[in-house]
Amino acid sequence: MSDAQLRLTLTDGSVSFSFDPKAARDLKAAIAELMQSLKASAAAKPASGEKLTPQKPMEHQYTGEVFLECFCNPNIYPSPFAAKVLITLRDDKIRLTSEVELTRLIEDINVYLEQHG
Repeated sequence: MSDAQLRLTLTDGSVSFSFDPKAARDLKAAIAELMQSLKASAAAKPASGEKLTPQKPMEHQYTGEVFLECFCNPNIYPSPFAAKVLITLRDDKIRLTSEVELTRLIEDINVYLEQHG
């Protein structure tokens, strides 16, 4: 397992944990798909009486030294800049659930990949 530490910035503080660079690239790809869904939701302007086609939520999981789950429903945010991601981070001793801003999560992953590529 990698000794590389991913640091996620939370609303009130941050959390760091061992994370594999390949897993970070997988999460980055899942977030890229989420961004496309958010942009599609924001751009959709239904005609009077029509319903929008719901976008698929992002549900990404990683299991390593810790279990990380990220969830975001793109249908409830007006833009990618307003979106938040619910993260759950747990191991056998602790469980942390928090919302993180999508833009901050993207920044944190990019910083991690620049350092640990």
